[in-house]
Amino acid sequence: MMQGYQRKRRRPVAEINVVPYIDVMLVLLIIFMVTAPIVTQGVKVDLPQGKAEALPAEGKPPVVASIDEFGDYYLDIGAAASHETLDLEEIAVRVAAIVQLEPERPVVVKADKSIAYEKVIQLMVTLQGAGVPSVGLMTESPEEN
Repeated sequence: MMQGYQRKRRRPVAEINVVPYIDVMLVLLIIFMVTAPIVTQGVKVDLPQGKAEALPAEGKPPVVASIDEFGDYYLDIGAAASHETLDLEEIAVRVAAIVQLEPERPVVVKADKSIAYEKVIQLMVTLQGAGVPSVGLMTESPEEN
């Protein structure tokens, strides 16, 4: 019947189609380019250029979050300056209440110069989490000879 019929063998193609891979890579590149600026974290701090300006005297007294040389946290609220040690959660609760009542009231951080940078950043992140829109850094005036 089919004696003269030979079956043709197909040889496998040894080529890889790279067009779909290029499409996937371009999509991934766009995703990383869009998300990279969003993922970076940090605390916005406006560092003074040279001498720092004093806070206006006619405004409300600032809320001062302090760190002493031992790493203990304190909170001074205008005339109600207390010398009790607080933890970060207590500071967050108290500052959140102040910011809710008086959103225009300035908040500054006062830290001993021997304190590790990490402790200051932890305090600033806590204040930011409590709803403080901007945090100032308290400095001393340089001694003039």
